[in-house]
Amino acid sequence: MRFPFSAIVGHDDLRMALLLNAVHPGIGGVLVRGEKGTAKSTIVRALAALLPAVDVVPGCRFACDPAGPDPRCPDAPHDGADQRAARLVELPVGATEDRLVGSLDLERALTEGVRAYQPGLLAAAHRGVLYVDEVNLLHDHLVDLLLDAAAMGRAHVEREGVSVSHAASFLLVGTMNPEEGELRPQLLDRFGLTVHVVSSRDVAVRTEVIRRRLAFEADPAGFAAQWAAADAELAEQIVKARTALPGVALPDSELRRIASVCASFEVDGMRADLVVARTAIAHAAWRGGDAVTADDVEVAVRLALPHRRRRDPFDEPGIDEQQLQDALRNAAEQEEGPEDDPDGPDSPDSPDSPDDGGGEPPRNAEQPQGSGGGDQPPVPPAPAFRARLLQVPGVGEGAPGRRSRAAARNGHTVRPSTVEGHGLHVVGTLSAAAPHQAARGRAGAGLVLRAQDLRLAVREGKESNLVLFCVDASGSMAARKRMSAVTGAVLSLLRDAYQRRDKVGVVTFRGSSAEVTLPPTSSVDAAAARLKGLRTGGRTPLADGLLRVRRVLAAERLRDPRRRPLLVLLTDGRATQGAGGRDPMDDAMRAAGMLAADGVATIVVDCEQGHVRLGLAAKLAAVMGGTCLRLAELSADQVTGVVRAARAA
Repeated sequence: MRFPFSAIVGHDDLRMALLLNAVHPGIGGVLVRGEKGTAKSTIVRALAALLPAVDVVPGCRFACDPAGPDPRCPDAPHDGADQRAARLVELPVGATEDRLVGSLDLERALTEGVRAYQPGLLAAAHRGVLYVDEVNLLHDHLVDLLLDAAAMGRAHVEREGVSVSHAASFLLVGTMNPEEGELRPQLLDRFGLTVHVVSSRDVAVRTEVIRRRLAFEADPAGFAAQWAAADAELAEQIVKARTALPGVALPDSELRRIASVCASFEVDGMRADLVVARTAIAHAAWRGGDAVTADDVEVAVRLALPHRRRRDPFDEPGIDEQQLQDALRNAAEQEEGPEDDPDGPDSPDSPDSPDDGGGEPPRNAEQPQGSGGGDQPPVPPAPAFRARLLQVPGVGEGAPGRRSRAAARNGHTVRPSTVEGHGLHVVGTLSAAAPHQAARGRAGAGLVLRAQDLRLAVREGKESNLVLFCVDASGSMAARKRMSAVTGAVLSLLRDAYQRRDKVGVVTFRGSSAEVTLPPTSSVDAAAARLKGLRTGGRTPLADGLLRVRRVLAAERLRDPRRRPLLVLLTDGRATQGAGGRDPMDDAMRAAGMLAADGVATIVVDCEQGHVRLGLAAKLAAVMGGTCLRLAELSADQVTGVVRAARAA
């Protein structure tokens, strides 16, 4: 028994976004972002009861429309017509690839000896809703399949000797907690609308939420009956709005308003303009209007643009209210035409006039920075860039993510095996049994299997890692341009870690010792904030920095033994601070050897500058068994290919 949609308290934007998609499925679905415990899943599941019934061909497993059946449907030819309720199909985060797209029908293969296709969740969701809870945790190979289906409206299956293509047009609805990581930009853009939900701080609202939830748990059927009439009214309104949708006009004035607002928010591509237009039309139909108005456009913009205006993962989601009002006002002024304004922007007296007499503002002269022992203030980081992929070598077993290779129960199948794997590898099993059928006295079309024929499916996915940054903040690195480039590079790598759902930590060393600037955490924005306030100066205790890294990794190994670490050391390789009168470089090399003995995958980023280079960072990387890169080589736009974190064993 699902909680009634009409009984939901608050969340007006989310309710409207779901209803508008029910009216106009072409909008492209809804992404629901919010903290845990805000009834995201409850609301989405309640939507299914409001969706209009669909006409289908009897016996068709792909929900073909009798009025226009898919000519390439695997269940064709079609005959007859029937009606059933619209489906809400849930895609579990841990689903396998064959569960999503379908696979060989094992029962028919074993009993009849034929290759037949067993449809997956994409087929079940056709002309309905595909719901993904915790969509940001979905494995990359499943995301790729969803993107293909969403882009083409069809699912193509080429696996296990089966070649099938079928229609797969569905309303995609996803829920997520942003604290657990973000979506890939490609999938994020596929969602038509997005809503950020938070729990109300109003006591009366919270009280009513508790009251209704307890009443539902005490008597689900009775509670649903109380709200049945309200839900039926909403369902009827959806049908009316769908019927009226083709007759809603989109005036040129509102079309220009949409284009102007989208341009002012600098969204990528034209998908945002199309989604805003469709949403505005759906809203007009929902309220019973025959033409789109400025109010419809404003509602559509609030729902369609928040996830498209984000230029960086560290930007807060949502729309700046002042920017929105300015964009709407500018669009209205452009529609009305320019007015004669003696004090307009082209007036000589205007403060924005190029001839204001002020000339070009003076540039701040860069102050020379020494490499001495005094503290230097924080340096603004250089612009961020798209970081290239840094991976830990080998195959791990860590938490699902998007960085390094990992053995996974729900990853894509890479090969059959007799000793390891998860689940049955159908083709491998059949191939192993096939040569022995004559000797086993195969009868009829049945296939004779033995225990030794069974093959397990070895699956592979991606894992997240602990990315530990060790940053040299000493005086030798304190030149403003160099430190600006270093902090900009680290922020770029942090952004990459944020998108790949890594855990991150920061160790810095300067003066006489090293410190853990940020203990390992999943809050990547906290790491970014600490780095932006990083002070520099003093001597270079490189050995102490590496030993502090070793202690941090040892502690994390006890807390989370399956999460493999990746050390990113940013230094020029110099060491000027030792202990007990020993040579600082000898101490640093010994500490580096300890990390190599621990098997820590390492990237050493050489920050040395100048015409005369000592190459100390490269020597350090060689001792650590890692890879040495220059700052410029961290950019994916400058160097192609994948960088391995350390030499393969």
